[in-house]
Order: sequence, then C-alpha cells, then structure tokens
Amino acid sequence: MAKPHVLIIPYPAQGHVIPLMELAQRLVDQEVKVTVVNTEVTHKQVTSNALENDGFSDLLQSVSIPDGLEPWEDRSDLSKLTRSILQIMPGKLEELIETINKEDNNKVTCIIADDCMGWVIKVAKKMEIRRAAVWPASVTTLTSMLSCQKLIDDGIINNNGIPLNQHMIKLSETMPPIKPTNLWWTRFEDLPTSEAFFEVVKEAAEASRLTEWHLCRSTTELEPAALGLFPQLLPIGPLLASNRRADQVGHFWQEDSTCLAWLDQQPPCSVIYVAFGSFTIFNQTQFEELALGLELSNRPFLWVVRQGMTKETTAAYPDGFEERVGSRGRILSWAPQQKVLAHPSVACFVSHCGWNSTLEGVTNGLPFLCWPYFADQFQNEIYIRDIWKTGLGFDKDEAGIIRRGEIKGKVEQLLGDNTFRVKAIDIKEKVTSSITEGGCVHKNLCNFIEWIKEKDTNVKNQLETI
Repeated sequence: MAKPHVLIIPYPAQGHVIPLMELAQRLVDQEVKVTVVNTEVTHKQVTSNALENDGFSDLLQSVSIPDGLEPWEDRSDLSKLTRSILQIMPGKLEELIETINKEDNNKVTCIIADDCMGWVIKVAKKMEIRRAAVWPASVTTLTSMLSCQKLIDDGIINNNGIPLNQHMIKLSETMPPIKPTNLWWTRFEDLPTSEAFFEVVKEAAEASRLTEWHLCRSTTELEPAALGLFPQLLPIGPLLASNRRADQVGHFWQEDSTCLAWLDQQPPCSVIYVAFGSFTIFNQTQFEELALGLELSNRPFLWVVRQGMTKETTAAYPDGFEERVGSRGRILSWAPQQKVLAHPSVACFVSHCGWNSTLEGVTNGLPFLCWPYFADQFQNEIYIRDIWKTGLGFDKDEAGIIRRGEIKGKVEQLLGDNTFRVKAIDIKEKVTSSITEGGCVHKNLCNFIEWIKEKDTNVKNQLETI
C-alpha cells in the first residue's frame, strides 16, 4: 500500500534547515515518507556532516536541486543567492516532482514549504498537490510579513520594503510596537539584500493565501498577541530534537561533543555559554573585547568560535588570552547546542537571538544576554528583554563596540539577580506543558499529521483553536 509522500523544502540557511529536518523526523516517526529537498550546496553540507544515526532511511531521504549559482560563487551574497533561487528553482522543483512521480511508487502527496521559499506553494498549487507552509522563526516576524501590503498602503514602507519614516508600527493593540528599522528584512548591511528579501516577504504573503495549512514554531505562551492577529496560523511548538530525546540533525558543521565532558567538570549553574549562530561576523576589535570581557568575568565559559566568524582570515585572540584563562575557558568551532543548554552547569546564554537559539534557551529555562546581529534577531531580543523579561541587552559605545567592561557588568547583573532565572523557568514550564502529550501544540501537530495521512481533508477542522 502506498504511503503518503511529503516533500519538505527549507530555505538554504542553518536556522531554517534544522527545524524543517526536525519536522521531517516527526513525520517519519508516524510512518510518513519524506523527501527533504535542499539546494546542492546545502545538501552537500548536511550529508557530509551527518552521523550514522541521523535518521536517513527508507522513509527519510535527502535530494538536491540547483540554486542557479555556479559552484564557485559566493553564497554569503544573500541578495544574489535569493534572486537566483526565485528565478531558477521553481522550474527545477517541477522537474523533480515529475521525476519522483514517474519513478517512485509513493507519488508526492503533499508539499511543505519554508515561508522563505513561498514560490514552492505556487508550484504545489499548479501541480494540484496538497500544500502547507511553515515559518521557522517567530510569529511576530511573520505577522510583519503578512502585513506587508498594509505597511505599503499606510505609507510606512515603500514598494521595495524600505521604511519611509520612523513612526512606530502597531500591528495590534496587544503586540509590542515595532520600529520600522527593526522589520527583519531591513536589518541587513546593504540595500540590495534588504530589497531582495522583501521579494521573499511578498512571495510569502501571497503563498499564505494559497496554502491549506500555515504552521509556525511557537506557542500561545510565548506569542499570544501575534497568534491572535492571524488566527489561521497553527502553532506546533519549538520543534526541537531534545523534546523527543533525540539528536539534532541538519548541521552545516561538525559538532564537537568533547565539550560535554568539560561541562561535567564545572560547578552547577556556573558556565557562560557564548554562541552567535551561523551568520554573525565580528571585526577584530569587537572580537578582542568579547574575549577580554569573558576573561574579566572570572567565570568558566564555553565559547563557540565558528570558522569565518571574524572579518580576518583567522580569529586572533588578545595577546596571552588563552594562557591566562587556561582551563577556565573552552573554545570550540561548533557545539551540540541543545545538549549544552540542557547541561546543569550552564548559567546563562550569550546569544545572537536567532529563533532556534531563543527557543533552545527558553525550553531549558536559561536567562539570556542578547547580542543580535541581523534580520529577526533584534525583534527576538525585545521579547527576551521586555516581554518575557528573561534577559538583558548590551550597550555599545560611540564607535559601535560592546566593550569588555560592559560585558563583565552585564554578566554580573544577570547572574546576580535571581529574578531572571525564576522568570525563565516559569516560561520553560508553560511551554513544556504545551508541547507534551495532551498539550495544545502537541494536538495541533498530531492533527496536521493526520491530515497528511488521511485522504479526507475534513481532519483539518479538528485543529486546536487558539
């Protein structure tokens, strides 16, 4: 008997691939066949770093289609990559689906698209395949995307998504106001990239009107007002492998699990964990100030220094830094982050506030020190600091640098006030209740999977109301 066969298409970035790979695992656990479709470059990164137990099987496969750029072209030029994807990949996806349907006994029955790949929903509709969209970041950022035409009509942004004034945006009476310069597609260093991502935003808004389900990685406990603004959005929780006691898959870099033994040797609630995701880049001055701030803290720290994290070819530590901190500091290139954040020795999380990292910190009851870099991270910081009140931000000097004394001071303030941890644990418990069996978002995910497995689409009517 043929099984339902789902294609999942993530945007080619680490923070998008990991949660959609986790969604794939949840479907496979329910006997749904899944094919994850990545770009060729992403496919190579993920498969080269996959472990033997990473879940690829008869029910979970990974294939690739070209993104339109030559192998040697720079994928860090997000404007060029994004425009190439929009131009080339729709036709390539159609060809792939036609090939699968000719050669595979399990024809494609449903397509799940990352909202940053909204064009996929158009392809699915054209080919008369059931479809769902999923937004891997916060619902708050999604609401600004779905409101993009209203923002244009109200004269807040122009047709290219660029702010025309500095009036605060109030999407609803219960949501925190948004600075126009904090709209996620405006938080890039250059105008062409912002304008390219606004094309993605418009595609996502159109796809939302064409999709049959619109899933999001959140809960009503975390973002009640944003979910209330668009009731068609279905929260399915953080989608973390740790929630099902499994290993995370989809990494672009090899994890260094030796740090877990080092954490075992540290006192409970003592370690500062420092990690800035897959995109953050520091200049040499800021990198050195961060190193010296960690040194001045006099606390053990675990610091992820990704290859390419500084503008220089290799990260240069301050003279004598590594000798002075000795075994008190552990530096590595990529960490098994969900396991690190769950470790009892970790006291706080110095983070870029990407949504993956935010959810991972939240579900482990950790307070944050927020250091956003681009895109949605600034809005996530506002939720951590001002709405959930589980963290602090840093102040920059007149040169735009966060100095060592500021880092030391904020570490002391955060860890010296137990209120932050109490609030963090309270939110953790609420979210945990929602994702466990019988909880609201657990039911939502189960109903969605049943819709995929059943030919009768009336299953959708059983979804949990918000």
